[in-house]
Amino acid sequence: MLHRGQESTDGTGGGELVVPMAWLYAEYIADELLRTGDLMPPTSFEFRAGRDALALTIFLSDTDGELSGIRVVTQLETWLSLTAYDQPWQDWVGTRMSRLTAEAAESGADAPDLALAEAAWRWLEETELLAPDLDAVPGPGGGPVTGEDDGPKVWTPAWQLGLPLGHLAIHLF
Repeated sequence: MLHRGQESTDGTGGGELVVPMAWLYAEYIADELLRTGDLMPPTSFEFRAGRDALALTIFLSDTDGELSGIRVVTQLETWLSLTAYDQPWQDWVGTRMSRLTAEAAESGADAPDLALAEAAWRWLEETELLAPDLDAVPGPGGGPVTGEDDGPKVWTPAWQLGLPLGHLAIHLF
C-alpha cells in the first residue's frame, strides 16, 4: 500500500526526507474528531488512546492510499462500523498491520507512515490505563449506583478505552 506520503516532499523520491503524510493526516483527522466531541481533555492519556485508535482505524481503512479531505465525511460510516463494540477491531488491526508490513518489505521502500502506525499500535497494546470497572456496575434493583470516581477500577489496555471514545467522537461529529 503506497501512500502519497511515501515520496519526498517535492515528489522526486531521490533519497530526500520522507514525510509520513498519510499517518499525519490520519492522526490530524482523529484529533479533530475527538476535539470536536469534547469528551476528554486533549492532554489526557485517554484522549491519546482515542486519537491513536481512531488514527489507526483511519490509516488502515485507507486501502487505496488516497486519504483526502473531501472523502472524510463519506468515510465516517466505515469508521463507525470498524470501531463498533461488537467488531473484532484488535484482530482487524493486527491483520492489516501484518499485510502492510509484508508489502513494505516486499517493495523495499521506506515506510515512515507504517513505522508511526506500528508505534501507535504498540503503545495501545502495551499501555494500561486505570478505568472504571463496567462489569462491577450493579444491574437494575442491584443497589445504589456509585459515581464514576467512587466505583471499582481496573487496569485496561489503552486500545479498549480509546476505541469506544473514538467511536463516540465519530457519532458526535
